[in-house]
Amino acid sequence: MKTNRRDMIRSLAGSGLLLPGLLSELMADESKPTSDPLAPKAPHFAPKAKNVIFLFMTGGISHVDTFDPKPVLNLRHDQPHGRQVCKGSGWKYRAYGESGTQVSDLFPHIGSVIDDICVIRSMTNINGDHFGATIGIHTGSATFNRPSIGSWVSYGLGTENSNLPAFMVISKGLPYAGGQVWGSDFLPAVHQGTRVIPGPEPIANMHRSLRQDLQSTELDILSFFNQQHLKNRETDSQLTARIKAFETAAGMQMAAPDVFDIKKESKATMDLYGLDPNDTSSFAWQCLVARRMVERGVRFVELIDGDSSVDHNWDAHAEIDKYDQLARNVDQPIAALIKDLKARGMFDDTLLVFTTEFGRGPFVPTPGTNGRQHHARVYSSWIAGAGIRGGITHGQSDDFGFDVAQDEVNVHDLQATILQQLGIDHERLTYRHAGRDFRLTDVHGRVVNEILA
Repeated sequence: MKTNRRDMIRSLAGSGLLLPGLLSELMADESKPTSDPLAPKAPHFAPKAKNVIFLFMTGGISHVDTFDPKPVLNLRHDQPHGRQVCKGSGWKYRAYGESGTQVSDLFPHIGSVIDDICVIRSMTNINGDHFGATIGIHTGSATFNRPSIGSWVSYGLGTENSNLPAFMVISKGLPYAGGQVWGSDFLPAVHQGTRVIPGPEPIANMHRSLRQDLQSTELDILSFFNQQHLKNRETDSQLTARIKAFETAAGMQMAAPDVFDIKKESKATMDLYGLDPNDTSSFAWQCLVARRMVERGVRFVELIDGDSSVDHNWDAHAEIDKYDQLARNVDQPIAALIKDLKARGMFDDTLLVFTTEFGRGPFVPTPGTNGRQHHARVYSSWIAGAGIRGGITHGQSDDFGFDVAQDEVNVHDLQATILQQLGIDHERLTYRHAGRDFRLTDVHGRVVNEILA
């Protein structure tokens, strides 16, 4: 016979395991509201996006080899340019879709959905080092610890699914800057990203070891003691976050197994992503799981391709030929994600952002150099869904892809635009810390209205 919460409490009391005072409090009105830092919050204005999927390619993808064609650079290949020489692209560009936007042969699948995408060809970052540029695109600061954009979104909007974190990160390895990429810093710790590691067990201890009714009763008792302990320590965000983490962990044991059970997907869906049902580690798996997460109310999902090892990322100092394999790993799954979201009616309220920390320079020291150096002065990113104008390009680099020629978009502008689509005014989303109000975009940033539908 199923045992309910009250029966279990009475049983514990009868055995002498609960003191009478504790018993009365546990049996008190269960409808009494409790403070929840992740409860849904109203946006500043009507949002276009409910969720964000942030696709981060670690290592710095060369813009002139992917989304920013440079015919002049190609014509000048191996010719001197000052003290260096020009290096043209080793991949051809083709026009795709009704828009005719040109994409290199590295990304034919993304090219097939280009009419749903806005390519930004005038991105700049605030730092040219992997570490600084990575935290710059995520936190708005290249020099100081600051909360990640996902943490700001969690803080600003909360979550619509109390059994799953508001901010989740799927990352096989650690990117440059490590966990700082999804850290909450001075925001309450409950808003930091929860990392999922692709593999047979994406989240440790995900499956229950107890009967659900028994575990629920134990958690009720644990919650009581936690709240008693918290009463005189309500300003301790670390304690609040730890208590909330236990609650979320319990909720995830109910919700997470379903999120990661991709075998429930149809064969047509698996084929769309190019995914084997037994695969639990590829980028295709990450993309499909990301869709399942936002489907269940996760507010901000980041997918990280690559880690801080040069052998496993887009860093192309000396081996740009590896782009062929790296692109194959992500091209079909990302295009499939867009098609899948559209088929399910989710594309119009899910914002997708594809970015990297910086681009790669168009000039090299000597002819025949098989690589490119860091280049933060201009590079390419793209954004799609949730009120973004598809089938357009925004901004331009110069003929060589060396500098911004028109309509610069810096990292703060991109961050402001992401928040805008979520219904958040980037100047109003602030947190008081160390005597002043901080925000994701600091004192910078403008919404790029030109790309909004």
